[in-house]
Amino acid sequence: MASNRLVCRECHLVNDADAETCSSCASSSLTEDWAGYVVIAHPEESEIATEMQVTEPGAYALKVR
Repeated sequence: MASNRLVCRECHLVNDADAETCSSCASSSLTEDWAGYVVIAHPEESEIATEMQVTEPGAYALKVR
């Protein structure tokens, strides 16, 4: 996962570097200032996904500034 990717400030989904809006929630609030990520494959079975309030599979940033 490249560090130049953009992360949504709303849902924490990691998006491509050329994205203008989040591919999950359509927010235009994207940032390069984030740290750590987790890949969630089965959110319905994941305690981490429940804690992060994630309902869709994908890569999510742990800390977004």
